[in-house]
Amino acid sequence: MTRIGMLGISEGNGHPFSFSAIINGYDRAAFEVAGWPVILSYLERQPDTAFGFRNTRVTHAWTQDPDVTAKLCAACRIDHAVDRPEAMLGAVDAVIIGRDDWEQHAALAMPFLERGVPVFVDKPLTLDADELARFRPYLENGTLMSTSGLRYAAELDELRGKMSAVGTPRLVAATVLNGIEKYGIHMLDAVAGLGFPKPVSVTRLNARFEAFSLVLADGTAMTLNCLGNVGKTLHLSVFCDKGHAHVDLHDNFSAFARTLGHFVKMVETRNPPIPPGQIVDTMNLIRSAKNLAPGETVKLANV
Repeated sequence: MTRIGMLGISEGNGHPFSFSAIINGYDRAAFEVAGWPVILSYLERQPDTAFGFRNTRVTHAWTQDPDVTAKLCAACRIDHAVDRPEAMLGAVDAVIIGRDDWEQHAALAMPFLERGVPVFVDKPLTLDADELARFRPYLENGTLMSTSGLRYAAELDELRGKMSAVGTPRLVAATVLNGIEKYGIHMLDAVAGLGFPKPVSVTRLNARFEAFSLVLADGTAMTLNCLGNVGKTLHLSVFCDKGHAHVDLHDNFSAFARTLGHFVKMVETRNPPIPPGQIVDTMNLIRSAKNLAPGETVKLANV
């Protein structure tokens, strides 16, 4: 059996609960005590067959708060709560870092990566150039994965089905809540998941929110609008020469389950599920874009 450790939690991000429940199943009463009603709601809409991966369990958990760790273990049927991340070394076969504050990722991930233990890191991987360089060999050898789950969103299947009918893309328009540093990657990875080429330049627009104009390698234009503190918004539109297609990316369960499936396969095969250079490019794009002044443009280097 593949034993997975769940590491960390950050404010407002319930991924340790949703990821663990997708792998292990969940206890409804304990989940209600733990909170996260939105997660519980979409879990309850799934059939029993939607949960679990063959011979895989989350067996250990640690968060910064022992009370939260206990609630996570109870809600997601995790057998072992540990008092420090290092206690998982030698006890698990892979780890998931479920916190989305990138500044903490390297300290949590490197002790495992350096010992050959595969790691999934919640998005964004890191916006520090030196850390990104340290991470890259592990992306390349198939022991590190990091992405937004929206790369694998079920709604993208619908959009792919429409693309042949609407023709050659002219403009991709992506709109998301919150800011580019944490949420821009949702839309960048979704667009990459559709097979669009990498951005080669990004311009900060003059707007009341973080707005950017990008040019993709094939000349397709893209806009990325990060609206800040608004209601749930994860919208993607593709405008083509024969028509247009639009989706809202709201099926968290399917996106997360597919993401975890790719991670489980990587643990088994050590094959990178995402081109390593693509992850590096996206981190560099976000780091560059967030520091732009309105009207400023930056060319993005090939890596």
